[in-house]
Amino acid sequence: MPENLSEQITDTTPSAVTEATAAAPAAAPEDDGVDIRFTDLNLDGRVLAALTDVGYEKPSPIQAATIPALLEGRDVVGLAQTGTGKTAAFAIPALSKMAELADINGGPSKNTQVLVLAPTRELALQVAEAFTSYAKHMEGFTVLPVYGGSPYGPQLNGLRRGAQVVVGTPGRVIDHIEKGSLDLSNLEYVVLDEADEMLRMGFAEDVEKILSSTPDEKQVALFSATMPPAIRRIAKKYLNDPAEISVKGKTTTGTNTRQRYLQVMGPHKLDAMTRILEVEDYDGIIAFVRTKMATEDLADKLRSRGFSAAAINGDIPQQQRERTVEALRDGKIDILVATDVAARGLDVDRISLVVNYDIPHDTESYVHRIGRTGRAGRSGDAILFITPREKYLLRSIEKATRQPVEQMQLPSTAKINELRLNKFAEKITKTLATEDVSLFRDLIANYEREHDVPAAEIAAALAIMAQGGQPILVQDIPVAPAGQRERAEGRKDAFGSRGPTRTLTEGNATYRIAVGRRQRVMPGSIVGAIANEGGISSSQIGGIDIRADHSLVELPADLSKDQLRALSRTRIGGELIHLELDKGRKPSGNRGAGEFKKPFKKDFPKRDGDTRFSGDASRKPRHGKGAGAGAGRSNAQSEQW
Repeated sequence: MPENLSEQITDTTPSAVTEATAAAPAAAPEDDGVDIRFTDLNLDGRVLAALTDVGYEKPSPIQAATIPALLEGRDVVGLAQTGTGKTAAFAIPALSKMAELADINGGPSKNTQVLVLAPTRELALQVAEAFTSYAKHMEGFTVLPVYGGSPYGPQLNGLRRGAQVVVGTPGRVIDHIEKGSLDLSNLEYVVLDEADEMLRMGFAEDVEKILSSTPDEKQVALFSATMPPAIRRIAKKYLNDPAEISVKGKTTTGTNTRQRYLQVMGPHKLDAMTRILEVEDYDGIIAFVRTKMATEDLADKLRSRGFSAAAINGDIPQQQRERTVEALRDGKIDILVATDVAARGLDVDRISLVVNYDIPHDTESYVHRIGRTGRAGRSGDAILFITPREKYLLRSIEKATRQPVEQMQLPSTAKINELRLNKFAEKITKTLATEDVSLFRDLIANYEREHDVPAAEIAAALAIMAQGGQPILVQDIPVAPAGQRERAEGRKDAFGSRGPTRTLTEGNATYRIAVGRRQRVMPGSIVGAIANEGGISSSQIGGIDIRADHSLVELPADLSKDQLRALSRTRIGGELIHLELDKGRKPSGNRGAGEFKKPFKKDFPKRDGDTRFSGDASRKPRHGKGAGAGAGRSNAQSEQW
């Protein structure tokens, strides 16, 4: 192992496909050129048993280099692209050491021993589920995800009961530290996952504040796709003689697979998939989702819409999974909804389309997924659903695969409705040609005479009955506001000042936050903080107008009390944002601005040392003796990252 940060362990072996799911978002590749196996790494037997359960035998290059260093007690800086198996690289050795400590102490401790910081709640949930999967055979083990936008009650209860591993977003972790609900005094292991992404989202000072609250004697692992000077400074300040492990993976995708993406808001994914399947002709289909529960949920919804679908996941017995795959192979079902691990090694000739219903958080999983189609020289199609907030993952995929993913548009509402009406007419024609309708013809004739109702009206009523309550025609699917789409594309002018006369989206209001250009706040920081801590989809965040000492943000006018409370504690660049309704702008719709005044006073508890931000130009700065002092200190902290 290297003795200082400047030394590197570099593996340039091209890594093959990494298998991942929500339960195991960073798994080991099946064949990546690594000669050792997990059984050679001196891991605890209970952890090895869990790895065997999910089918892992050989570690990926980052895992093979990182796990021994962490087991030796070394701090580690892991440099690898997303998707090389980083989650397992830090989770497996941490759990192995915890298992050994539990044996020594006569049982697992209830104290928090491992803290993992992740930039988004989605990644925090993935990492938490990975820990749970790898700790399957460890008795009394608890992992707790904590993130913004979720009620405090269950998180507080989980912390009171005791959680050995806490995985969270920086803002919510700081909240629990300040409340006294998260005790880090017995912490032994800290992980910074996707450190460069946390920096990009404006969590730099939050991360430093958390690290300064941890014990001096601890083991730290920092994982990042890149190593800018700011992150290297963090490593130098908080890591002790770390080993820097760099893995360069080569990821390629089949040239005979057409790759497309569709930008669609989360609640409308099902409608989007339905429309695509109605218009385009496919044979066998696999739809990948992140969680086991989501496989059953999506399969049920597809079946209710008339598609032949089935789910497979790690909880389904192997024999049943094999029968389901065989049914797909024989054409008895057309759509398989699966997690990554459940689809391991799946090879069905008739698969012509792969739908990434949930975008994977690592590029290797994406490559593995779309590799299920376009095999043996056949052409295939892969469609990726993304929300505006997930656009950065698309850029990572294109960079890693060195192939562009073309944007697709949904079939128009008019085209879908025309197809549906034509199919309905075809069913009538087929039924008249192949079925004996004499009994029903007599029933309709009798009803027409007895009730004096035209036959066309009776036929229309029967058609509605045949639809089972489902509308035959579709409506337009809502899309993200134009400004939000531009922000997702990274267009600079999408963040520019729109001024107080800009027309608000129906149902939105303008809110004021107490950070602006003086604090060097960036639009991405605002979107990331509000979306993570307020539980608001980035598609719901409208115009952002950054001014000298404050910013105006367009948000839903009907934010819940829980969201207001969460946002009252939100920080950007270490500064409380003091969210409040902008008094110069009334929300659109029927509600008046006065309706928002009382909840803001009641729901934003004043904390010791806080000064309310009133928007008064004469208000004194919260830090130092003048604005320059406060701004200077904030900027200096920002520049440390």
